[in-house]
Amino acid sequence: MTDKILNDLTIQAATVNGSGSQTANLVLTRAIFHMGIPVAPKNVFPSNIEGLPTWYQLRVTPQGHMARRDQVDILVAFNVATWRQDLQTVRPGGVVVHEEAFSTADARTDVTYYPVPFSKLAKSKIQNDTLRKQLANMIYVGVVAGLLGIPWEALDHAVKRQFLSKPKAVQVNLDAIKVGFDYWQDNFSKQAPYRLEPMTGVVDGKVLVEGNQAAALGALMGGVTVAAWYPITPSSSLCENLIAYSDRFRVDPKTGEKRIAIVQAEDELAALGMAIGAGWAGARAMTSTSGPGISLMAEFAGLAYYAEVPVVIFDIQRIGPSTGLPTRTSQADVGFAYTLSHGDTKHLVLLPGTVEECYEFARDAFDYADRFQTPVFVLSDLDLGMNLWMTPEFMYPDKPFDRGKVLSKADLERLGGEWARYRDVDGDGVPYRTLPGTDHPAAGYFTRGSGHDEHARYTESAQAYAANMDRLSHKFETARHALPGPVIDESTHSPIGLIAFGSTHAAVVEARQALSVGHRSVDYLRVRALPLSAQIVEFVSRHERVYVVEQNRDGQIYDLIRLALPPELVDRLRSIRHYDGQPIPADAIIEPLLESEAVPV
Repeated sequence: MTDKILNDLTIQAATVNGSGSQTANLVLTRAIFHMGIPVAPKNVFPSNIEGLPTWYQLRVTPQGHMARRDQVDILVAFNVATWRQDLQTVRPGGVVVHEEAFSTADARTDVTYYPVPFSKLAKSKIQNDTLRKQLANMIYVGVVAGLLGIPWEALDHAVKRQFLSKPKAVQVNLDAIKVGFDYWQDNFSKQAPYRLEPMTGVVDGKVLVEGNQAAALGALMGGVTVAAWYPITPSSSLCENLIAYSDRFRVDPKTGEKRIAIVQAEDELAALGMAIGAGWAGARAMTSTSGPGISLMAEFAGLAYYAEVPVVIFDIQRIGPSTGLPTRTSQADVGFAYTLSHGDTKHLVLLPGTVEECYEFARDAFDYADRFQTPVFVLSDLDLGMNLWMTPEFMYPDKPFDRGKVLSKADLERLGGEWARYRDVDGDGVPYRTLPGTDHPAAGYFTRGSGHDEHARYTESAQAYAANMDRLSHKFETARHALPGPVIDESTHSPIGLIAFGSTHAAVVEARQALSVGHRSVDYLRVRALPLSAQIVEFVSRHERVYVVEQNRDGQIYDLIRLALPPELVDRLRSIRHYDGQPIPADAIIEPLLESEAVPV
């Protein structure tokens, strides 16, 4: 037996979509997390309902690394269609648990095989024909539990947690796990090196949450009262969770009436139109979509920008162009969302890099939209939005909503009715507005997407148009200083820097740790909003070379940073791009960086 490998491994279950595998995967994840061990699951699924290959990667590390790995230590193979392909993902010395019927002739000899008759066990041990297919996956949980030494108490807890709303399903699932656990104990005497043992103090105070769940809860805490949406992968679960949370937390205790309007529109364009109308009326309004929906929203986004109507737009990014790969992750909407619509249009964009920030930025986006009377985009992606992540428990908001510059009846009376909807009174580019229904004869004005003067009157005056556009630009600069600033770590005092944003953060954290072990430390700046902070230019100026890491082909943030740099700093920038649709692993950062730095990999 080789040396024990403790709490540091990656499991990959290769199954078929629609077979009930996700429930089994979640039970295994929850069981290990219940042992106090950090977990990082990644779900790779096809864009159909049933029958195509799906993979679930569960990474376990004592350090809590959350990035995906290209190679796995333990493969659980259920899908004969991908059997040979899946074998290639196992690192030398790894373990393969597979359906007994799969042939290992001419297969790799540098891994250990554990054949298990999953189909036969399910047929002989599970009497219910309807449940047999789904429960077969639970048998694999029992086998892996035996392999890794997962205690029964953790499995029991995980199943009960998974089936909180279906207590009758608990025992039948535990029975299926016991079938696999017993089969391992009875048939395999050889021991793999991988073991799991409980840890203390590492995951205390943390929960497992998907980014879309966090964003939905954040929107609720941000005061959203109108949400219009059209289903699209991978954003659908955001509004689905918003509906579920609203059923619990937005119901009048006396009347039972909902205190929020959530509308499934006929398409994405209509959804944004509804949200803009609600925002104009004074509601805190939002929509959620992905790349194809963003494409359809361009015209209305320009209207909200030019007419200065607050609205929040969630874009959970996926692979494009066109339909692309709906169930693969990407960061390729950044440039598009930033300037969405024709003409000189620029939007405020928030870039959460953790599940905690999905919650916080979703909450705060409504303040920014109201404060600056403009659309605010929150850009997440499939990896961050649809996978479970460890995160500290969320904090309840500790400040009131910022509704921005809204004139009340008393304000208008004090002003004698003398005000102008698009006038820059305070020198920050942000005008004052009234809300429909304000009981004063001077409160009303026309809202239009055509040319207008500061009184909101239609005009084709060249001077009025230029003045309005200059004010909008000034407002944009005011917002630059109010949005979340970058997170900077220069503790290594390295001449080399990394810049990243969004879900790449997990891979960057791991890459930095690995590089420091090899005595190649790097500093780090994480971008959290557009427009870019001036701190980014300063960061580049303090480093000899700076690598910009992102998950798109064209280096979109790289290009935006280059535009912001003075000419003498442009050549310091390098680009690391990952765009195959899989979440970026740490190696995809380490290897090109070391190659560029002329250090042998």
